[in-house]
Formats: sequence, structure tokens, C-alpha cells
Amino acid sequence: MTAPAPAKQPPRRVPKLHDRAEYVAWRAIVGLVSLIPWRTASALGASLGKLGYRPFRIRRRVVEHQIAAALPDVADNERRRIAVGAYAHLGRVAIESARVSHMTPGSALALFHEPSGWEHVERATAEGRGAIVVSGHLGNWELGLAYLAARGKRVSAVARQMGNPLFDQYVTQARMRLGLNIIPDREAVRRLPRCIDEGDLVPMLADQGVKGLASIFVPFFGRDARTPKGPAVLALRLDAPCLFMVVPRESDGRYRTYFESIPLVSTGDRERDVRAIVTEYTARLEHWVRKYPDQYLWQHRRWRRRPDGTSEDV
Repeated sequence: MTAPAPAKQPPRRVPKLHDRAEYVAWRAIVGLVSLIPWRTASALGASLGKLGYRPFRIRRRVVEHQIAAALPDVADNERRRIAVGAYAHLGRVAIESARVSHMTPGSALALFHEPSGWEHVERATAEGRGAIVVSGHLGNWELGLAYLAARGKRVSAVARQMGNPLFDQYVTQARMRLGLNIIPDREAVRRLPRCIDEGDLVPMLADQGVKGLASIFVPFFGRDARTPKGPAVLALRLDAPCLFMVVPRESDGRYRTYFESIPLVSTGDRERDVRAIVTEYTARLEHWVRKYPDQYLWQHRRWRRRPDGTSEDV
């Protein structure tokens, strides 16, 4: 039998002059950062990130408003500490993620403590099928995927194409060198079922209800937040295990992956079942954000859209 022809790929945009200039500058920065020790580079990223809080005040009002709304019982000075920490953490993640392109599986493993809940990963993949791995923008998600691949797990991650085609190609190749299988978002519906059947872990971020993603409103810190339902829908449709994963940075500068199992209950009412799963993994994320509030992406307007169709003006 003749193998089916591969799907026709849409043409990659031809890089323009400004694309090339941005790419050369970025490669130079990454090259320089990669010459200094990891901890030094991470500290540099934190210092640069704090500049977003002061003096540049990039989304500072959004950050302070959302922290105050989510954590109303926290004192003002503690909320400021969390806000400054969130900017520092974002800077760390930016620099550390840039360093991923120069990593090997061994160097990725060296950045982590022993995981917690790894037995859930082994149990989910014991029968040769894969699992949905859901998380949010807490800790360093990109390093967490590198860790999974370095531990010998097959990881198929969905990625949106970047505006700069040179960036897009560079980042994709860097992820593939670490053992990740990158699936363009336009191909996700067609390819993900096969990935699950072949035993891959499929990571999905589920805390940004952006335009174009199928979402529902569920409670997050006591307020309805528009939340992607794709992980829940996929897990139920494919009868695939669903795991929750977070990758916080510990006090010594190394990371640790935490895994939890998300129960899947199929009552026959698909809408109700999906809502239950989305509510559950959102509650798990809230739990971990409360433990590591200064490592969450408060810069994203999490409650911008309301169930009544209006928008929060912050």
C-alpha cells in the first residue's frame, strides 16, 4: 500500500530586512548570554525584568490590580513584593528560555531537583498511550518541557508560528534538538490523536482565554475567568489521561516539576464533564499560584473578559 502523501505546508513568509535585523540582534544577545554562567545569566534577567516595574511601569497597573483582586487579604507591602518578583521572574524566564537553544538533555536535567508525582507520568504512559499535560504560566514552562524530553519521554508540543520567520525556525530547531516534537497549531487537530496513540505527552497551557481558543468561564481566585477547554475536550474525546504539571523555581535557583492526576469522569453530558475538568485544573493552578505568587504571569489580563460579554478596563 502506498503511504499517504504528507500534508501540504503553507509557504513560510519570506524574511524582510527588519526580520533579519531583529534576528541578528537576537542571536548576538543569546550568544553573549550563553557565555556567562547560568546563575549569572538568570540574575541578569531578573534585574532587567524589574525595570519593567520601575522605572518603565510596563503593565504595572494591570499587575497591581490583579494581585490585589486575587489576594485581597495580603498586606500592601507584600503585594508590592509579589509584583516586583513577578517582573523579576519574567526576566529570568526570558533569559533562561533563550539559553534553551544551547542546552543538551544533560544540562537540562542538571537544573532540576527530583520531581514530585513522577509516578503519575509513569502510570499514565504505562500502556503505551500518551497523556494530556496541562499547566499555566507559572514557573518556567519551557524548561519543564525540556526536562520531560531529557527524562526520555516523547513530547509533542503545539506551537503558534511567530511573526518573524527566522525566529520561528530558530526556536523550532532549538526545541527539536532537545527532543521535542513541534506541531504547528494549524495541524494540531489532525496530528494530536496520533501523537496520543503513539505514546506522546501533549503539553497544553490553559490559563489564557485568548481570541480563537474555545473557552469557558470558570472560577479563578473567586472570579470567573475565561479559560481554554481544549485539554479537557481532547482528553475526553481520546480517552487519554490528563495530568497537571507546574515547574516552579525553588529557593536555591533550581527547578522542580510537580505532577498531579486530573480525574476524568464521563457522565454522558459532555458539556458538564468538560466544565468539571476545566474547573479542576484551574483550581490546581490557583493552589500553586498561591504557593508561588511571584512566579505567575500577572502581566496577562486574566479577567479582562467577563461572562456578560463586557471587558474589564484596567
